[in-house]
Amino acid sequence: MQPNMAAVKPMIVKVKFFVNNEEVGTILLSPKEFRTGSVGFYGNGKLSLGDDAEKGYQAQVQLVRIGSKAEKDKREEETT
Repeated sequence: MQPNMAAVKPMIVKVKFFVNNEEVGTILLSPKEFRTGSVGFYGNGKLSLGDDAEKGYQAQVQLVRIGSKAEKDKREEETT
């Protein structure tokens, strides 16, 4: 049985947002196992883009490891 991604190598992913080549925000993504069985990273936060949006913007970012759900399904089949 292969350990999950978070147990193998814990890491934090940083996503930076730019408007007209100027950095306007950063969101940190943490390891996550999604309900679908896929693994990857997820984070959310609020950003100001420097426009007329008084409260700014809410952003969510997810990175899903391609094929990770199929890998989990295969591991589960092998153990049954």
